Amino acid sequence: MKATLFSTLFCISSIASWGQTKPSPENIIIDSHKGKTEVTTGDKGLLHLRVSQKDIQRFKKAGVVQYSDFGAVGDGKADDIDAIAATHAYANANGLKVRANKDASYYIGGKERTAIIRTETDFGDADFIIDDTEVENRNASVFIVGSDLKPFKLDKITSLEKNQKKIEAALPGPCLITVTNAHVKQYIRFGLNQNNGSSQTDIFVVDKNGNVDMNAPIIWDFDQITDMTALPIDEKPMKITGGRFTTIANQAESKYTYYNRNIAIRRSNVVVEGLEHRITGEGEHGAPYGGFINIGECSYVTVKNTILTGHKTYSTIGAAGKPVTMGTYDLSVNRALNVSFVNCSQTNDINDSKYWGILGSNFCKNLVYDNCTLSRFDAHQGVANATIRNSTLGHMGINAIGTGLLTIENSTIRGRSIVNLRNDYGSTWQGELVIRNCVFVPANGKQAMSPSLINGFYTGLHDFGYTCYMPEKITIENLKIDDANHPTNYVGPAIFSNFNPQMTDASYEEKFPYVKTKEVVLRNITSTSGKDLRLSDNAFMFKDVKVRKN
Repeated sequence: MKATLFSTLFCISSIASWGQTKPSPENIIIDSHKGKTEVTTGDKGLLHLRVSQKDIQRFKKAGVVQYSDFGAVGDGKADDIDAIAATHAYANANGLKVRANKDASYYIGGKERTAIIRTETDFGDADFIIDDTEVENRNASVFIVGSDLKPFKLDKITSLEKNQKKIEAALPGPCLITVTNAHVKQYIRFGLNQNNGSSQTDIFVVDKNGNVDMNAPIIWDFDQITDMTALPIDEKPMKITGGRFTTIANQAESKYTYYNRNIAIRRSNVVVEGLEHRITGEGEHGAPYGGFINIGECSYVTVKNTILTGHKTYSTIGAAGKPVTMGTYDLSVNRALNVSFVNCSQTNDINDSKYWGILGSNFCKNLVYDNCTLSRFDAHQGVANATIRNSTLGHMGINAIGTGLLTIENSTIRGRSIVNLRNDYGSTWQGELVIRNCVFVPANGKQAMSPSLINGFYTGLHDFGYTCYMPEKITIENLKIDDANHPTNYVGPAIFSNFNPQMTDASYEEKFPYVKTKEVVLRNITSTSGKDLRLSDNAFMFKDVKVRKN
């Protein structure tokens, strides 16, 4: 009786506080009996696992449980989400691995049920059909990769400085620190999706002694702190492998009602490998998606050898009262550090503008694309340090604002520019830009009047909540510009687009001055057209930029 009670209480506790995320939408009770293993549903969706004593010994000896052990049918028709959630709950409570049944097809309907993953999981070659046509809660993830470690508040620290090297706090080990000052607003968005900004925030890693990892430094001064939380970092890696997932797309009204029926990663030190995600059933309208692989509030996450799918683009009316296309993502990274995508690709054409760019991110540091073929890299509300190497970027290219070092090397970019500094957040990059050993195919080879390597727009009349910068130094070496398809009056590619067509002389006044680039270093730049690389159509705006050719 005591053993049964302990198992029950342990599972409820672990499911109700799964680390770096909000509490699970359900509790799960586990106990043992002499009969057959069964999963039943009680009041308010409570799952009750009654595990046979014979099966307990079998699971313990094998070290692994399968979805069929808890009643999953796997025929692609019966809804298996309760059995899947129960399998993970039992595995979590007993430290067992989870393995999908070979050649199974698991149907997951619209019931509000989330499977919490805290142990190594192999989805294998199984199919998972996620039906979003009738969903009880669009915000409920299908899977959450969580941690047993619990977050805790840091109440004694009242301020922080940019590039501060240490915090004074009692920590159990390495932690991910999130800090907020609700009294300061930043990223005050400009344009059709305008808003009043986000509270000042930062995220960084410290060791057990409070030393900040300076590869991802504190990037803001915090005069006040309204919330500071430490999230202990799991030091043992967790692997999530395999799985062929198909989302049957929602048919909801095209509004900003994001669907988050996904795999949410809320644990540090995770590797996702060999996963595939496809989408069917997209019609004339639909609500956007917040990322099938959704990474947040964690560090050291790698997604590799993974196939994804871009979502169809739908339009709605934006905050400014005018039509806008809605961002909709298969990859999403928010408040996360040291996240890499390695050897990832997508099922649809990376240059097909019917599909939105595959990645969106906010408040991140040290993002990497390596050997990827994807339609877009995008940092909305800032990234500190980003690297794109050995990759091909499609029609939406590279969009970023942020700080630190932005490196693009050994890659082909087929967007309208090599780098688009997002104008809705001030076209700001406080740091350096390096473009090395790349090929630029403007607009995927469509006829372009005046392609530019670096695009942006800044009037100096909008307060974004921070000073806006262009990269202080830009180094471009061994770049081939494939501009063979051009009009007869083509004058050649430019380094900078016309960031402000109204700034044509010294009479133009910026209320919020833009800090311009100081130096551009060029080495071995060639164009298919034979035209030389120019500075910009706006020679006045960039008149003080030093261009050095080596």
